[in-house]
Amino acid sequence: MISCCFILVFAVLINNVCLQGIVEGVIGGSVVLLCSSAEHDLKLQDTDVHWRDNNDTIMYSIIKGEHSLVGQDPQYKNRVETFPDECLRGNFSVKLAAVTHADEGKYICYITNPSDSQQKTVQLIIKESKAEKGNKSSDQEENGADSVGKSLLWVSIVVALLVLSIGLIAGFSIFHLRKRNQATSLSSVSTEEQITVP
Repeated sequence: MISCCFILVFAVLINNVCLQGIVEGVIGGSVVLLCSSAEHDLKLQDTDVHWRDNNDTIMYSIIKGEHSLVGQDPQYKNRVETFPDECLRGNFSVKLAAVTHADEGKYICYITNPSDSQQKTVQLIIKESKAEKGNKSSDQEENGADSVGKSLLWVSIVVALLVLSIGLIAGFSIFHLRKRNQATSLSSVSTEEQITVP
């Protein structure tokens, strides 16, 4: 039973950590900071999303499904884009353009709605600009939304495998306990027969 609880806690932690990670960017390039909701039946009109940097500065907000620049820090003005079509699928990733060394650090995406509250953390590392690193950054921009879908797929697969493992462990444990109880019953019956025989 303890192992089942451990596996369930581990599955929850995997779900919260898999979508978090490290993103590398180059000076002057663009990066996609990934953030997706694990909730499948998300209603945008009931959802608030707030992107903050490591100083708790407002980077971008989506309030009740509406994109909002209210309170956005001037350093992010005209540099942050979202993927509106992806928001309908629970993908609240943002694209940060013209990155500088000042952008390096931790970014937190808070997703809140009446039934759930989630927090995703992304660490942005800025590297010096080189031609090949610039191409890598461009590829990252194009594939940013696709990588979110792949991450969600992997999380789903891992969770499904964990649930299957829990089921197999539970089934094996029940089978093993029944077999042991049956052997104990047969042993006690055999002992009683030996005692009563003259």
